[in-house]
Amino acid sequence: MFLGLLLFCSNLVTSQELKAYERKAKAFIENVRNGRKDNIAATITYPFEREYPIPSIKNKAEFVKRYDEVFDEILKAEIIKSLPQKDWKDMGWRGIELNNGNVWIDKSGALITVNYQSKFETRLKNKLIEAERFHLHASLTKYKAPLYLLETLNYRVRIDDMGNGNYRYASWPIKQKMSDAPEVVILDGTWIHDNNSKNHHFEFTKKGGFVYDCSIIEWGEPGSPPAKVMIYQNNKEVFSEAAKIVVK
Repeated sequence: MFLGLLLFCSNLVTSQELKAYERKAKAFIENVRNGRKDNIAATITYPFEREYPIPSIKNKAEFVKRYDEVFDEILKAEIIKSLPQKDWKDMGWRGIELNNGNVWIDKSGALITVNYQSKFETRLKNKLIEAERFHLHASLTKYKAPLYLLETLNYRVRIDDMGNGNYRYASWPIKQKMSDAPEVVILDGTWIHDNNSKNHHFEFTKKGGFVYDCSIIEWGEPGSPPAKVMIYQNNKEVFSEAAKIVVK
């Protein structure tokens, strides 16, 4: 009798926990189904990032204006047809994800990120990539795709995908433009994923025992910077500055 009651209470608690995140997913689904752009916009902590070099969405008014660029008919259909108890997954402190991360909301139901990219955004990204080449120093115009532009207190750092798993690091003093010759350029960098996390970093090796490390911190502790640039010489840290992601 006691064991049966204990199992009943345990199942009840589990059911309540599931319902908590399912309710948030359901509310988000209903907002999308009914076109409640303002409701979704009001939950976001801005800027709302888009893939580099698409500009981040700066505020609620801009999110409402660009809503259909992010939530096209394909993504809206995916969300509307989704089932909270089947297609949404509670990922603990990281939030609640739809279909392996196409959309993330937090435990309060606020929109965190959209990893899906619409045809509009894909065309815009390609157009911006081509336009950006004209604003770079001539030595940097060849690349497969730009990945990150970081700014520390003293430096501007650009990371490009050169194709075939190779990455390029270029940096300038913060007061210089990217049309100026970069102070440092390092090729053949590697991308490293941090286990059980969305965090990752790029390592670039330079003569003299130097390693330049650019960390992208998507799942960090409260107050941690979105990125960090560090330089090591012979395994000893000689430089470290927090960085903001200008565009991603």
